Amino acid sequence: MNRVKHLNRLRSESFDICIIGAGATGAGCALDAASRGLKTALIDQGDFCSVTSGTSTKLVHGGVRYLEQAFKKLDPKQLSLVRKALHERMTLLKIAPHLAHPLALLTPCKTWFDGMYYSIGLKLYDLLAGNRQLKPSRWLSKQEAIAHFPAFNPSKLHSAVLYYDGQFDDTRLNLALVQTAAQQGAAVANYLKAVRFRKDDAGKLTAVEVLDTLTGETFTIRASIFVNATGTRADELRKDATPSKGLRMRASKGAHVVMPMSAVGKAQAALLVPSTSDGRVLFAIPWRGHYLIGTTDTEAAPEDNPHLVPEEAAYLTEHVNQYLISPLSTNQITGGFAGLRPLLQPDHDNASTESRSVVRDHEVEVDQTSGLISIMGGEWTTYPLMAEETIDTCCRHLERPLTGKTETLAVTGGEGFTPEFQAAFRREFAELPADTIEHLLFTYGTNAPVIARLAGTQPGYAQPLAEGHPFIKAEVMYALEEEMAQTPADVLMRRIRLGLVDWQATLTAIQPVSELMGAYLNWTTEDRQTAAEAFRNDILALAGQAGVQLRTKEKA
Repeated sequence: MNRVKHLNRLRSESFDICIIGAGATGAGCALDAASRGLKTALIDQGDFCSVTSGTSTKLVHGGVRYLEQAFKKLDPKQLSLVRKALHERMTLLKIAPHLAHPLALLTPCKTWFDGMYYSIGLKLYDLLAGNRQLKPSRWLSKQEAIAHFPAFNPSKLHSAVLYYDGQFDDTRLNLALVQTAAQQGAAVANYLKAVRFRKDDAGKLTAVEVLDTLTGETFTIRASIFVNATGTRADELRKDATPSKGLRMRASKGAHVVMPMSAVGKAQAALLVPSTSDGRVLFAIPWRGHYLIGTTDTEAAPEDNPHLVPEEAAYLTEHVNQYLISPLSTNQITGGFAGLRPLLQPDHDNASTESRSVVRDHEVEVDQTSGLISIMGGEWTTYPLMAEETIDTCCRHLERPLTGKTETLAVTGGEGFTPEFQAAFRREFAELPADTIEHLLFTYGTNAPVIARLAGTQPGYAQPLAEGHPFIKAEVMYALEEEMAQTPADVLMRRIRLGLVDWQATLTAIQPVSELMGAYLNWTTEDRQTAAEAFRNDILALAGQAGVQLRTKEKA
């Protein structure tokens, strides 16, 4: 994806549909629209997946907690959400096999009653999945549970229930959706902020004025229909289109900590903590060679810029520790992140409902005055359904056929990602370190050979960016040439996930990344230093806000 070429298209062409917001929902909408033959534009005021969609717990799931709430509160909306999510869970596993896979999870039980309760609940979860079930759940004895998860404290364990959900890399899948939309003909660009809408004499939207936040340029994108897919910030565009619109969006904050694999130890299954002091469930799951523990659920404002704080780190480790033989310490934290969930308030006039009680469902709203179509609420797992419903609505207004095909359309890197392909890749590039080979396979899928061959084109491209991690310099060049990366944060936080899992190693990687980017983007020496120092300060701030002290001898 060449940003200059896409910007030229956005400036000069008129589109059937312009989607504002390139997180999971907006990128999903763009792919759905482009695959139907609609002339599609997709823009985001930051980088792709730089806000909510990149801060999930990395689970593709139906929502075990939602199922429990559905029966406890006799709430059909919660049950409906579980059914939808379980259906879409399998869709994600099929269209992105290199980024999403089944994950075994253990729910520890302290008593026989706990075992019976969770066993029945998870059998219902299996039943709701129907023919899209991954594997059936099982009630395990204490000995079987410890064999699956050796970190369990046997003195605090009666048994455990094993069940299956999906796990994925949220940012990489989001980026794959954008890339696949572009391959289907969409014009896409990051760092384009929607400044104001333009309207015709009847008050209908005809164009949006945008600001390129990298260059300061402003220009206009023309389209027949505009889709608002800006998540927690959806009310801002809704009110710009029609100032009299009431507020619909709320937000809750979810925080995660990341620890080295050695902190918990290798296991055959991840851990689900079934209850916490505030009524949530928590997960401790292996991810990218580390353990990811999350998440919290606290009230937040839609405009907040959230980060992990020490109280949240302590909360997460404390609740996981109740099941572990060797307690975790916040001193073991190597990374972490926090994000906002876009919650659609069900009652326009009632803001008193606790955020954790708001159903994570979605709504497609059509503004009859301006014509703006807003997709609000929802969650990662149900993005295909949200995109389909949104583009169906657009097609009705455009009088176009409704048929979509994204439920079966593999994203870039997913088509042909078979065991045979993987074996051939391992043989062809056996000179690369084993961990780099696996990383490339399960990050880029069938595009992995492009990076592996690129690694051999220049001296040093096969070198690691940071000791103890599989990321190599060739990935930086690929991110620049094919993935529209524009800043060191784009590369290290989103194209390569080092900035989430290991802040200390990220400091080491800033310099080589900035040098490669500067050479490719024709930055001056001052530009390189400025970009490197800005990102270095961001990482130090993230760690400091979380109560983690980093060594600062590395120079950016």
